[in-house]
Amino acid sequence: MHKLSWFNRRKSLPFPLFAIFLLILSSCTGGTDKANRTDDIFSMDNLVAWCIVPFDAMERSPEERAEMLDGLGFRRMAWDWRMEHIDMLSREISVLQKHDIELTAVWIWLDNPDRDELPPHLERIFDAVERSGTQTTYWVSFSDNYFEGFGEEEKVLKAARSVLQVHDRVRNSGGKIALYNHMGWFGEPENQVRIIESTGRDSIGIVYNFHHAHHHADDFPRLLDIMMPYLYTVNLNGMRRDGPKILDIGKGDLEGWMIKTLMDSGFDGTVGILGHTDGEDIREVLKRNLGGLHMVLDRL
Repeated sequence: MHKLSWFNRRKSLPFPLFAIFLLILSSCTGGTDKANRTDDIFSMDNLVAWCIVPFDAMERSPEERAEMLDGLGFRRMAWDWRMEHIDMLSREISVLQKHDIELTAVWIWLDNPDRDELPPHLERIFDAVERSGTQTTYWVSFSDNYFEGFGEEEKVLKAARSVLQVHDRVRNSGGKIALYNHMGWFGEPENQVRIIESTGRDSIGIVYNFHHAHHHADDFPRLLDIMMPYLYTVNLNGMRRDGPKILDIGKGDLEGWMIKTLMDSGFDGTVGILGHTDGEDIREVLKRNLGGLHMVLDRL
């Protein structure tokens, strides 16, 4: 005798019981899908510790910083710096490698519109990364004065030329570029997409920072849709319409629905956790933001 299929066997169940069973099964499946989606982008393997070098009141060494990240469970770090940190970059990378922590990104800042060549301190950064054999993404941003006095199209072309200069400098060693919104004209997603399209390259992305985007909050779904084809990383922050600029995740009233919008968009890049405060042990700041993120996710 052939075994009956499940749907044939279910005929032996009273219909109300069968309907209840299907409802429970559907509910469980939906919950699993939601959990998987959340785990994909908010798992510790995908979270990037960001703004943790010059903002750390403890002034940790590269070794102490890697131990801190390891202890918190981070497997990725984005490197920010001041001039005094550049000579430690080679050591930083070596220590991260020993702890199996990825140097996911390096922030760079362009602020001299009259300079044709890249400044020497950026060359030192590029050289240190290349010597280590590391492939990373450079988060590129500009000061507002970089575009003063230029018309709209001139700004796009000027930014595209500078971005291409960095892109072409690092691409042979496997480096990538992502445009970093730091407010001002360059920080507007529409302008960043225009810049990328003007370069003619499909290997340039965007990293989007909540803490530089309070004025975007009401328009976030539309702007996210514009950025999606290029979006590498989203750095989270607690968000209130009137600030403050830096706020722990979970202490605002806007980041919850912005995070939900990000989850529902299909975004599959990395997610940054900020340590961007003054006068604090950066370990405690990261812990608060991780806890706030979990609280937000539990509410969704």
